This record gives sequence, structure tokens and C-alpha cells, in this order.
Amino acid sequence: MRLELTSRTDLALRALRSLHDAGTRVKRAQLATELGTTPDFLARVMAPLVRKNWVTSETGPSGGYASDESVTDVSVFDLVATVEGVPDESRCVLREGPCDADERCALHDAWTRARKALTAELQATFIIH
Repeated sequence: MRLELTSRTDLALRALRSLHDAGTRVKRAQLATELGTTPDFLARVMAPLVRKNWVTSETGPSGGYASDESVTDVSVFDLVATVEGVPDESRCVLREGPCDADERCALHDAWTRARKALTAELQATFIIH
């Protein structure tokens, strides 16, 4: 059982916070250096954030990334869902595929409660505080 997030989500979170704190446009290379990553990997991580309009991206000499004001309303759950995709709630924690409706796994009820509690906590936690 793995309950951890990927380096993509970590980078996206740190990038959004950094851009919000900067309050101005930051060049991709500068942001990548600040966050300890490559400009190419940063661009791949930022793409879904740009599609969500949480970040603006402009090319050229005065280009770079800037956070949108709406980023203050982004929850950790929203960020994880955007970067990694929405978790498949039908997938069994012990078996491949969904739990069988007639023969649920031994952890089905406990895991369902834990998943709901985690989701609620992540939805109530905002990335900018």
C-alpha cells in the first residue's frame, strides 16, 4: 500500500507557492533553478496548471510563468487530481480491479472510510495559506 504523492505533484505545489509569493512573472529557467529541476521537466509539470488557468505562461524575452489570483482557492485535492488524475475509487486496495459486489475484500469498508476521510481533508486544505 502506497500513500505518497509523486515528484510531479511536489514540484507543482512548490511552483505554485513560489509564483504566488513572487507576485510577478518568473522566467522558466529561473523558476527551474529555484526549484531544483530542469526547465523541460518544469514545463511538463506546469502544462496542466496552465490549462486550469491557475498559471499563465508567456514566451519571449519578457515571458515566463505567473500565478493567477484563483490559485488561492486551489485545494490540495484539486492539485493532485490535476497533476496525477483523480484516484480510482472503485479499485480494490488488495486485489486487481474493483471489489466484487458479492465478495468484498477484508479491508473494503475500512479502506472506503479512510479514503473518504483523506479526500475530505485534502479538499479542505488549500495550497496557499
